[in-house]
Amino acid sequence: MAAFLDRRDPENIEDSAERFGDRAGGWLDVMAAAGDLHPITRACMGFHLWGLAGLGGHDDLMEAAVTASRIAASDGSGAIFAPLAMGGAGGLRVSGLPPERLAHWLDGMNSAILTATRTLDDIEAWTARAETIMAQLSGRTPVALRNTFSQWPLVSAPMAESMTGASRAAVQRNLAWMEAKGLTREVTGQGRYRMWRIDTEGMRTGRNA
Repeated sequence: MAAFLDRRDPENIEDSAERFGDRAGGWLDVMAAAGDLHPITRACMGFHLWGLAGLGGHDDLMEAAVTASRIAASDGSGAIFAPLAMGGAGGLRVSGLPPERLAHWLDGMNSAILTATRTLDDIEAWTARAETIMAQLSGRTPVALRNTFSQWPLVSAPMAESMTGASRAAVQRNLAWMEAKGLTREVTGQGRYRMWRIDTEGMRTGRNA
């Protein structure tokens, strides 16, 4: 677990690793004892026991949430993570009695799953639309760039270069073309370090070039 979380203490790495290993071992023992619970319920349990076991800093819920999202997806479906916060942070509340926390957890996960499903539907519809609009373009860069946008929520020009293997000029030219056609939009509003994402709003409103 220490390796998975990349836990390192530059001041005293050996002592820190030993203390973390002891605390993690206790947490793992409790989680193993709850093996008959559904993975989503176990994930909630593990999330709320994380801080009590001394595994996270004060108000630091990131490691607990990441670990819980792995547990929730451990039902053999092939998923790596279960969405937790896509529908808001309601499922990550740390106050209330255990039944209330579980109810918030289930409601939050349900909301996150619905949001994730809508996002996947939007990406599928965008991909079909992009294939039609970009059919007039030749070469491998447009196809590779379209695939990149379908797999990542935000894309920068350097990232696009790395993902597609295309030159900077080719990437910049295709990014500008896709933005002009309403397929993507720049989200930073800056002249440097810009990021693009697929334009699902334009797709819903029927905006097209």
